[in-house]
Amino acid sequence: MGEGVLSGIRIADFSRVLAGPYATMMLADFGADVVKVEPPAGDETRHWYPPVDAAGRSTYFGSVNRNKRSVALDLTDAADVAEARRLATTADVVVENFRPGVMERFGLGYEDLRAENPAVVYCSITGFGTGEGIALAGYDLLVQAVGGLMSITGDPGGEPAKVGVALVDVLTGQNAVAGVLLALRERDRSGVGQRVQVNLMQSLLSALVNQAGSTLATGVPPPRLGNEHPSIAPYAVFAASDRDLVIAVGNDRQFGALAAVIGRPELADDERFATNTMRVAHRDELRSELEAALSGATAAVWVARCRTAGIPSGLVNDIAEAIAFAESLGLAPVVEVDGSRSIADPIALGVSGARYLLPPPALDEHAGTDWLPRKDPR
Repeated sequence: MGEGVLSGIRIADFSRVLAGPYATMMLADFGADVVKVEPPAGDETRHWYPPVDAAGRSTYFGSVNRNKRSVALDLTDAADVAEARRLATTADVVVENFRPGVMERFGLGYEDLRAENPAVVYCSITGFGTGEGIALAGYDLLVQAVGGLMSITGDPGGEPAKVGVALVDVLTGQNAVAGVLLALRERDRSGVGQRVQVNLMQSLLSALVNQAGSTLATGVPPPRLGNEHPSIAPYAVFAASDRDLVIAVGNDRQFGALAAVIGRPELADDERFATNTMRVAHRDELRSELEAALSGATAAVWVARCRTAGIPSGLVNDIAEAIAFAESLGLAPVVEVDGSRSIADPIALGVSGARYLLPPPALDEHAGTDWLPRKDPR
């Protein structure tokens, strides 16, 4: 495999936990030389277990730190700060997610580094920006709560629910990737670096898309609907004889096909269900009719029949089943490097695709490395 599209780009990665490490791993997958700067005890997620892999290492840490090198530096030690600065001033990109002002205390802030390296792209990831929210802790669960996501997640009438993964961190990491690449493109054009700022709060608000749009347009925040869609029906989870499945009907034609598949063609002509608007208004009655019919066969049978009829549907898989399903589609979702297995980078490039060269590093594995720029850091 040839050089990655980002080969020759060095990233000094001072971030930890999830959003930053996820972003830098994605950049590393495409050839960037990512040097992970950790405190002497290591990134916190090295100690978040169980679960662990076969070698006893935290699977959380491993999930976002492949293709990187690690150096442990104590930023309360003058010699280590000097080493951190040497790395940062020779890097193309610096990524950090400390509280605002922390990097500046160590002489590693954007203005400090820009004075010596005007071309540096400096990406700061915060919870709530650098204004009035500077003192708020940027934890994913907290942002899901105050950012409105939990208000629309969970069963109607029940308690608010978080998403089952730190989704806001992941979204913010993706925005950080986009911001860094945009800044590098501008540097290619003008030769000038710049500061990139992303935060969890705005990343979530942007990701609320139609739900935020409806709130802005009507002034009315949407309610929790569980697995129902606010604007489409039937578009939800339904119970079959053995397990749950999802049916995602997007138009009247698909609903007519569904009615025929379940042996209830008359439902398509029922005035309560004849149009999407009416189906949304009578969603509870529609659910009763559908689940009465769906109870007559297994979820796998209904999925097969629906797909034959062109109706979007699928089983509610657990994660192991989801990986197996992706494999059955030829998507190659899992990669392995030196015995470490992880989920493949989701971005596919036709010419300069992702490369998987290094497993997640041991703490301080690359101590003593010469950080002077060179064409091929690997």
